Amino acid sequence: MKKIITIAGSNSQNSINRKLLSYTSGLLENVEQIYIDLNDYVLPIYGVDFEEENGIPTAVKRLNEVFDIADGFIIALAEHNGTYTAVFKNTLDWLSRVNIKVWRDKPTLLMATSPGGRGGATVLETAVNYFPFLGANVVVDFSLPSFFDNFSEDGISNLDLKEALIQKVQLFEQIISPLE
Repeated sequence: MKKIITIAGSNSQNSINRKLLSYTSGLLENVEQIYIDLNDYVLPIYGVDFEEENGIPTAVKRLNEVFDIADGFIIALAEHNGTYTAVFKNTLDWLSRVNIKVWRDKPTLLMATSPGGRGGATVLETAVNYFPFLGANVVVDFSLPSFFDNFSEDGISNLDLKEALIQKVQLFEQIISPLE
């Protein structure tokens, strides 16, 4: 069974990206999901001096080992001031010190949402362009605009957006588990 690592790029327990990720994960079939909560990997702010004095933190080494077993990644990126959250960027910086191919050349579905009409489009565009340099094979991406208008406790309420996400998840699944 394929192992998919899911990550919400936020440390907020009430993250709307965490909710989108949870909903999307529920659409997956025949995979083992490994959810990464960034709160379980509390890290010092990355700095060359800190690394030289202290080495790579144990939490980074543990997370890197989990990434080694992944067949794919689904990442929902929260947007703070047009870019990654500090906790996500810091985690990414540390992971890249262990293995510059953070994402292991594995299929990756990138997502973002926000309360606004752009749905985290700026951070999503940044990630789509930058993640391949860190070894991501970005096969699909999805932006959910106006989260509170388009998402309910039952999931995505806008039927067009819901269908678009379902199609992207199906494509992602076909890529990670091709018929042989």
